[in-house]
Amino acid sequence: MDEPVSRRGLLRQTLGAAAATLAFGQEKRNVLFIVVDDLRPELGCYGKRIVRTPNIDRLAGRGVVFNRAYCQQSVCTPSRTSFLTGLRPDTTRVYDNGRGEFRKLLPNVVTLPQLFRQHGYETRGLGKIFGEGLDDPEAWSVPVWPDGIAGMQYVDLDKWARVPAAEKSRTPVPTLTWEKRETYQMPEVPDNALQDGQVAERAVQALREMRGKPFFLAAGFLKPHLPFVAPKKYFDLYSPREIPDPPHAFPPKGAPEVALHPWVELRGYKDIPKKGPLPPGKARELILGYYAATSYMDAQVGKLLDELDRLGLASRTTVVLLGDNGWHLGEHDLWVKTTNFELDTRVPLIFSGAGVGARGVKSPGLVECVDIYPTLCELCGLGPPPALEGSSMAALLAEPSRRWKKAAFSQFPRPFTPKRAGDGMGHTVRTERYRYTEWRIPGQPQNAIELYDHEKDPFETVNVAGLPENRRLLAQLQKTLRDGWRAALPAVIEKR
Repeated sequence: MDEPVSRRGLLRQTLGAAAATLAFGQEKRNVLFIVVDDLRPELGCYGKRIVRTPNIDRLAGRGVVFNRAYCQQSVCTPSRTSFLTGLRPDTTRVYDNGRGEFRKLLPNVVTLPQLFRQHGYETRGLGKIFGEGLDDPEAWSVPVWPDGIAGMQYVDLDKWARVPAAEKSRTPVPTLTWEKRETYQMPEVPDNALQDGQVAERAVQALREMRGKPFFLAAGFLKPHLPFVAPKKYFDLYSPREIPDPPHAFPPKGAPEVALHPWVELRGYKDIPKKGPLPPGKARELILGYYAATSYMDAQVGKLLDELDRLGLASRTTVVLLGDNGWHLGEHDLWVKTTNFELDTRVPLIFSGAGVGARGVKSPGLVECVDIYPTLCELCGLGPPPALEGSSMAALLAEPSRRWKKAAFSQFPRPFTPKRAGDGMGHTVRTERYRYTEWRIPGQPQNAIELYDHEKDPFETVNVAGLPENRRLLAQLQKTLRDGWRAALPAVIEKR
């Protein structure tokens, strides 16, 4: 029989066991923390065989893949602020990318890498970690690289074409940044011509420099975030003939208007119409670009894994790889993120290496990105800050099929970006079978609600909230949402 325990009691037991293990002379575990921008579970290890991701698939084969992991808000800065502070958006009050300076709102918060630094770890950050142009200097032993993010990075093809072929190997590739141009570009350049390749190179060098000390290394890769700029060889991995049209390319029947959006991020690019549908063939072109950018990023991940193996660090390094939010590729007649639908809130999450008992296994447990912070604390024997709003999922790394959370919680504001705290907000809860969403919009007399039955409708094509037979179910899910995340935490732990 399972014995009920409190969340605090569960944390004491598991942290006590971890600390005891480390106390008997075991070396401190290192952490390689890989966060990827706009990566949905479109990977080989998630059953998407069309996408070439051999290195992430290799990582998955060494650890646990979480099939149902959810971010707390489906846009980069609020999501990253949440999992790097261990707090939910309604606590951080970071709801958009433009006002992500969480230190002004929570000056005493201890971020995940900062905690490791406080415990004697060498902590380094490379690439996009906290958000677009954002950083937390207290988190790092040395300043993060780069100072600013080249998110809109393109190759200056005109200048590159004028470089003689004999000189290209020793000439830096000229780039253009911070201006939206076309949605994709496939220049014939080496991987390190672009920021993700440079992040990988610097991460490899950091591993070599830190191999003799406990470390927390965060590597943030930009791709597959728009624009889909990657060396041509990654586009060549795919044939346009194998790229499918988006499935279910229509809004969910009965979905309230507030649940949708007009593709604002995508429409900022020069090859996308400002209104109306995409030109014929453009959807498949965008999907191919997303896949190519994903494969480029995957190759950079492979360089880090190879170096861990070469240095003999793999056995004592916990590797975490996650996407900061999901993404739409034309499904629901939507592109990019910024909704409360499954495709935007569900993310890839993989734990591998030190402290991960299971190998090559998929866990069906409901988990959240906010759970990563306490999980790493447990695996590395560190006492977590008392205010964390996630729960360690370390038990799932040993027994991936065990019973776990009752629900996962996400949210998104309307309008995006909100101008004040009183603007609208949609809160959503994902249970074993259902997704239930409530929108509370000032000035609207009735809240908009959504209900999707994932057993009968896994693609969320029909909102069944209005069906009379679902009244009792709606009441139950409303209570689950309003009771909040604490009520959904794992309630049992097996006797040891």
